[in-house]
Amino acid sequence: MKKIYILLGSLLFITACSTDLDQSPPNIASSDSLTDYEGVLNAAYYYQLGSVTPMAVMGEFRADNAVMDEAPYTEFDEYDNGLTAMEDQFFGPFYTALYKSILSTNSVIENSTNETHIGEAKFLRALSYFKLVQVFGDTTVNLSSSPSLEDTSILVRTPANEVYNDVIIPDLLDAIDALDASIVDGRASKYAAQGLLGKVYVTMGDFISAEPHLEAVVNGAAGAGISLKANYNEIFGAVNEVENSEIIFATQISSSIIDEYSPATDFWNWYVGDDPKADLPVDPDLIAAFEAVAGEITNPTSDPLRPDGGDLRRRTIIKTNEVLGIDPVTEEEIVVAEEEVLTISKFPKEGGLGAEHDWIELRLADIILLYAETLNENGAPASTVLPLLDDIRTRAGLNSLTGTQTTQAGVRQAILDERRLELAFEGQRWFDLVRTGTVDAEMGLTINSDYYLFPVPVSEVLATRGVITQNSGY
Repeated sequence: MKKIYILLGSLLFITACSTDLDQSPPNIASSDSLTDYEGVLNAAYYYQLGSVTPMAVMGEFRADNAVMDEAPYTEFDEYDNGLTAMEDQFFGPFYTALYKSILSTNSVIENSTNETHIGEAKFLRALSYFKLVQVFGDTTVNLSSSPSLEDTSILVRTPANEVYNDVIIPDLLDAIDALDASIVDGRASKYAAQGLLGKVYVTMGDFISAEPHLEAVVNGAAGAGISLKANYNEIFGAVNEVENSEIIFATQISSSIIDEYSPATDFWNWYVGDDPKADLPVDPDLIAAFEAVAGEITNPTSDPLRPDGGDLRRRTIIKTNEVLGIDPVTEEEIVVAEEEVLTISKFPKEGGLGAEHDWIELRLADIILLYAETLNENGAPASTVLPLLDDIRTRAGLNSLTGTQTTQAGVRQAILDERRLELAFEGQRWFDLVRTGTVDAEMGLTINSDYYLFPVPVSEVLATRGVITQNSGY
């Protein structure tokens, strides 16, 4: 049983409302009668579940890692205003869940006397607003547990830069001060807050501010029991997620708890091709990216079934089926080859474990790559930056990149390429392309920047009579 969800079902109820910002934090009692806010904090963690599948789909199917087969879902590859048709399945649940989480964190921050709980709440509030800004840009900010139901001016969307500087960054700085470095599954920690803050600064393009925070996580990781797993396939899957040394923070998912995300197809179903709208979700362009590194392997004979080698991560990420044959000597059935299927095996559902996959929000390899990117942007030489990728590439069976690039632009591209393969299907690719300004170059298209963002739920625009505005292009 996932610790964070113990007794959660008895602590929650949903209050009907006119917009998703008007909901009371879901407590068993009104906030002014509570003395222990741990249940409300757990509700804030729980509501993150509703953001997981939308982030997974937006981060991968909008980019060049995954494809939809059936209209209107093919709109993810159209880059026009057609995505508004996806509100009920993706953008609406995402928006609703995060504002529910925010309202719950506001209640903890305003009322709890437990400094650790307040620190966790500030981390979750920052994480929620970061996701909202990544997806929608400017967004409504509410820092109250009981926002006015009459004053619609509070619904006006705040510019993204102000959300970063006035909410996300201060909350994460407070969380860093309030939390310790110990990692507990499903709970925020000092290094989770510091890693997220580093990622926030990188997303803003403020690499000077990002560097000390990312450096602190990389250098302090070992002391907190954080380390890269020896094998890539040991990171993922329900059997590997408990006390996993590489995972800094994950949103916990359990089949024993009602899923906050109500549409039927969760991220693991999309990835394994269970939904006919994406029978074969792996984009051939990702296959090409793996083929491009096939000549960089350290030991071509390490995998007899794939003697041309290639990236060892490929087998974990992309599903393979065994091809059977008969041994001419023993006449026994043996595996003679493997064939790749364009579905994703990173989050397997065999054994009924699909609904048990936690969603990794931050892991050490991600932070190392962000740190390398930051050093490169801050002018460090390639000879300093590229060795930081060695442990990640060695685990993937690839040679060191040290000495292969000498320019800042070359190192920048090498890191982006590494992030694509290392973090494939972790919901990051599209957001990496947007923040690095490489959408057109990587996608091979000229895409109107209006469609770097996603549509605000039309229901919110209508419910507020246009006080909440729609993004340009939609």
